[in-house]
Amino acid sequence: MKAKLLIFICALSSTFMVAQEKLADKFFENYSYVKATELYKEVVHKGDSSEHVLTRLGDCYYNNSEVEKAALWYGKALKKYDDVNPEYIFKYIQTQRSLGNYEEADKWLNKFKAIQSGDSRTKYYDQNNIAKYEALASTENNDIIVTVENMPFNSENSDFGSYIHDGILYFASARNKEIKKVYGWNDEPFLDLYEISVNEKDGKIEYGGVDFIHGSSINTDLHEASVAITNDGKTMYFTRDNVNKKNKVKYDKEGTTHLKIYKATLVGNSWENVTELPFNDDVFSTGHPTLSVDNKKLYFVSDREGGLGQTDIYVVDIQGGNNYSEPKNLGPKINTEGREMFPFVAKDSTLYFSSDGHLNLGLLDIYKSNIIKDENAEPENMGAPYNSGFDDFAFFINDNGKTGYFSSNREDGQGSDDIYSFSTERCKQAIEGIVRNMKTNEVMPGVEVKLINEAGKIIQTTATKEDGAYKFEVDCNKTYTVLGSKPDFKDDKKEVTTDDEDEKVHQADLYLKPLIDHNQIVINPIFFDFDKWNIRTDAQYELENIVDVMREHPTMIIKIESHTDSRGSDSYNMKLSDRRAKSTRDYILSRGISENRIESAIGYGESQLLNKCANKVKCTEEEHQLNRRSYFYILKD
Repeated sequence: MKAKLLIFICALSSTFMVAQEKLADKFFENYSYVKATELYKEVVHKGDSSEHVLTRLGDCYYNNSEVEKAALWYGKALKKYDDVNPEYIFKYIQTQRSLGNYEEADKWLNKFKAIQSGDSRTKYYDQNNIAKYEALASTENNDIIVTVENMPFNSENSDFGSYIHDGILYFASARNKEIKKVYGWNDEPFLDLYEISVNEKDGKIEYGGVDFIHGSSINTDLHEASVAITNDGKTMYFTRDNVNKKNKVKYDKEGTTHLKIYKATLVGNSWENVTELPFNDDVFSTGHPTLSVDNKKLYFVSDREGGLGQTDIYVVDIQGGNNYSEPKNLGPKINTEGREMFPFVAKDSTLYFSSDGHLNLGLLDIYKSNIIKDENAEPENMGAPYNSGFDDFAFFINDNGKTGYFSSNREDGQGSDDIYSFSTERCKQAIEGIVRNMKTNEVMPGVEVKLINEAGKIIQTTATKEDGAYKFEVDCNKTYTVLGSKPDFKDDKKEVTTDDEDEKVHQADLYLKPLIDHNQIVINPIFFDFDKWNIRTDAQYELENIVDVMREHPTMIIKIESHTDSRGSDSYNMKLSDRRAKSTRDYILSRGISENRIESAIGYGESQLLNKCANKVKCTEEEHQLNRRSYFYILKD
């Protein structure tokens, strides 16, 4: 007998956990992650630590950006089960990286790659240094479309180093076939500086004809490249091979010619008066100049003694005339043991540069850094499509922050180095609406509205203003859910799918149904199976509204009434309704509500019908359903 009783108790406990898990699932599916977390934890506490429950707990925290707690529950699942869905392995890896636990992340990444060998998210991982490559795994940003175009004015030789000033694009090219002397490095003619007009017409860029840069003393038989022009347009800095007064090459003791920075002034329409800068030297190279936004500083590249690597980026103060401060190395946040080259300072003072010493996709990659404003800023690899497995360098961005140029020797180009233009389009839309009281139609300020993505992750949260309004900026071509919540009201949600029309606004008004109406807590009808009184999952879901209201009002006291329809005997219906009332009460108590807060739970059978459907009266199922109901009366608040 004791054994049978024990089996019965275990079976009852198991049934309860299954029901609790189903209830938690229902809240999870409706993005109520806090409630779902509470319910899943209760299931775990009662002994159910299934893969489903553990990973769902991880998802609840993950979708709320509580990374540490998400990692805890994903970790429990991975430790207990050998065949966890690979998506949870990947999420666990993400949480570990976020927490800085790279060794743990790498361990699981190897397992993930073994299972998901063709997964594109592992594309850029290097087996010997996997953790550092995660930032480069994606070749595109969800809300930014980058269009890259090989320029029509590229030649079959090297073209690079775009710089625009007053509608003129300056660049270096080895296209001058009239020069018979070639550069031994690549068997191409030496570089000269060229210019081409750039005009925008009807939203499209039109380029003029390519011509030598205007200036009788700029181009020589040796290399010229890398232009920077002052804001007033009167001074140009550029790079040239080390030459003497007769523009003949000068070598150091080892027979090496180095680069130097020169400046020229604008005389009429021509660049003249070429002057060498004083911090050049015959025994090391100095080149690739760029100016700060206010033109008070000059940044450049040099392999001078005392640097951190092969070539470093330096800065000097421009003091007037041909006077400059001592060069200052930008330090280890920028410079490495490798090559740092081609600096460029954008209008917002972002420093762009190329390097093969930082994390890269191969050879030189383009980086950006906020080091001019923040000395502790870390450089960020621009990723694809700006970078490739080849040399990517000489980045320039226009003042609009959306278009610009870079250079690359990537495959499928026209020459050894080519100039590429880029343009970025950020397609944005909005979801906005008014939250109202469903019963009174009044606007509701202070309602918490969440924006949820297709994966179920809460990505934004806001509160409605005095006029009940909310608004979210969202990406194009996505599906979102907006969920409105406020104590003593039932949640309401709307699904919105955006398209590709930029700046389109989607209207999604929400209507929250009040749970308290005069002296009652009003919820949707709770249903019981025929001739049963156990609380089903759908009934539990509704009863959680009662639990929420009573938690919100800790002194509230209620009574419960249950009613049946007229089918069945009067006495049986009286007993059935009473059992249903008491099982309803017991469920609420099981959720932590004190017993003294429910004064009574009484069934009234068919004694208080709401319509004509008494015994022997023929009625529809809908009419009978009207009589099957429960009331939750507020006796004290």
